[in-house]
Amino acid sequence: MLKLTELAPLEAHADDVVTLTYDARQKCRLVSTTDKGVSIGLMLPRGQVLRKGLVFTNAEQFRVRVDAAAEAVSVVRTDDALQFARACYHLGNRHIALQILAGELRYLRDHVLDAMLEGLGLTVTHAVLPFEPESGAYHGHGH
Repeated sequence: MLKLTELAPLEAHADDVVTLTYDARQKCRLVSTTDKGVSIGLMLPRGQVLRKGLVFTNAEQFRVRVDAAAEAVSVVRTDDALQFARACYHLGNRHIALQILAGELRYLRDHVLDAMLEGLGLTVTHAVLPFEPESGAYHGHGH
C-alpha cells in the first residue's frame, strides 16, 4: 500500500485518481483503491475535507488526484431568488452539507428535507451526481 501524506502543488500532474464519496473525503485516515487499482493510504491532518482536484503525494513522488464520486442527491432548481434564499436558510438551519450552484442546490438524498422544500413550493428531483458541498464559514478553505 502506498502512503500519501503530503499535498502536491496545485498544478501537479497526477499519476492516478481516487474517486471518493463525500463521507470518505471527510476522513483524515483512509485506506482506498485508486481508479487504476493501486492500494493507497491517506494520512492527513484532522479536520480537513478532501476537495475535488487536490493532489497528494509521497516521498517517491507518486501523485494521486482526488475526485468526487457520483452520489444519490436531491436537486432543487429555481430562478426565484426569494425561494432560493428561503431554501438555503432552511437547509442551513439544519446544518446539512449543501452544494450551492447558480440557481441550484444539492444535498445528499433525504426524503424529510425533500418534503420540507416541496412544502415551501419548490420542486425536488433526484440524480446521481458528484457532490461537493460548501466547506462552511468556520472551516479552512485549503490545505
